Parts: sequence; C-alpha cells; structure tokens
Amino acid sequence: MVIQSLWSAAGAMQAQQLKVDTIANNLANVNTVGFKASRVAFQDLLYFTPAAPGQAWRATAGTAGAGRVEVGTGVVPVATVRDMTQGALESTEREWDLAVDGGGFFQVRLGDGTTGYTRDGSFRVSAGGDGELSVVDAAGNPLLDASGQPLRIPSAAVRCEVDGAGNVTAILADGNTQQVGQIGLAVFPNPAGLEGRGGNVFVATAASGQAAVVTPGKGGAGELRQGYLERSNVEVVTEMVSLIVAQRAYELSSKAVQSSDQMLEIANNLRR
Repeated sequence: MVIQSLWSAAGAMQAQQLKVDTIANNLANVNTVGFKASRVAFQDLLYFTPAAPGQAWRATAGTAGAGRVEVGTGVVPVATVRDMTQGALESTEREWDLAVDGGGFFQVRLGDGTTGYTRDGSFRVSAGGDGELSVVDAAGNPLLDASGQPLRIPSAAVRCEVDGAGNVTAILADGNTQQVGQIGLAVFPNPAGLEGRGGNVFVATAASGQAAVVTPGKGGAGELRQGYLERSNVEVVTEMVSLIVAQRAYELSSKAVQSSDQMLEIANNLRR
C-alpha cells in the first residue's frame, strides 16, 4: 500500500507539472494575436480491491459500499483542450489587419502545399514577379480566397477595402475601383479538435472534421472587420489562480511522497 501511495503521488506530480507547463504557455501568449488558451483534462486511473466483499475490511453495516474497499492508483492527463471562445477585437487602423467577428478561420497555403487555418489576421502584401501583389501572413503563407486560390491584388492599387462579407475592392491610382476577390472563411464541426502547428496556424484532424468554406457572415463564420485584430482569449487572472492551485497540488503530492518514504523508513528500521 505504501508503494502504491508513492506511485500515485509521483503520477500526480507529473500531472500537475503538465498543468503548470500549459498555464505557462498560455501566459506567454497573452499578447499573441488570435491565440486560443489550452487547459489540461485529467482522468483517474484504475482501482483495485484489496479484499473481496464480505471477507475483510468490512464497513459499517447499512452504509454505502459496505464490504468493499477500493484503492485508486492515481491520476493521468488525457488531453489538452483548446478554448475556442473569441478574444476581444482591438482597433489598429491598419489596412490589412483583419479580424473575424465569429467562429470562422482564415485559410492560408502552407509551405508543404496543404491548407492551414488561423485566427491571426495580421496580413501584409508581398510583391510577386507577375506584376501583382499577394496577401500573406507573418510567415509568408498566402491568404486564400473563397475558391481556395491565393488572394492577389493589382500592383497599381493604392489601397484596398474589405467589407464584412469578405469582398476585396482595390482603389487604383487613377481613382477607379476593381473587385479583386472575396475572402472565404472555414468553419468546422468541432473547432476544438484542430491541431496546432505553431505560427498561429491550425490544421484539420479527424476530431475537428473537414473544413466547410463559407462566405463571411453565413454559416456561423462571422463577419470580417478591417482595421481590427483579435486579441488572445487568455484571462490572466484565471490563469494565475489556476497556477496557484496547480502549485499547491504539486506541493501536497510531494508531501505524500515524503510521508510514504518516512513510513518505509520506519518499517525498515523495525527490530524483532
């Protein structure tokens, strides 16, 4: 039993260490555009019965669980769960700062040719060799339009306007306007199942389901807001409280290890 207590306490310390690491990552990204906080989900491990019902360790008659003693074997982290609630929108007044006021994701073309999904709308224009400009994210991944192709604007454009439905209108140097495309947003059956790839980019998984590309403002995707960015949804106060709780739980588990060690020491020092 003492050995079992050691294993349970050690497992609890490892679980709380993972929780502290997750909280630290959340706090580190408190100013990361479009960042979604994570939390750790725990699960208790198997139980064993030291004595069969009715044979030993009998509880008081009439009480719940009388005649049965179950001993737990600890805890294990089973998943890190993303909180996909929307962060606050912050005005930047920059032309290619875009925010999604809803549940949709921007689509970007990753370096390996696959499609990534992001809530980070801090885009910029990049010159190409074909006389047009591409709209890219901070890592240089092209922003995709509703048809899944990189969004391009003419080099003669002096500025662009993006409305709530994702329509991109270029204002040319001569004062004329040109419709250059429409930004599509991806929605998922279970956005919490997306896999983080770093660089503020997610990829679809079996848990998230396949992306459905919709027009902004439809299908729960939300509308676009030009000149805004979505802030991280990390709540600093909540994370600090969770950090204190995790630290105290770690300390209690370490005390359990010390107590079990002392009990073993006493048993080893017994004399006949």
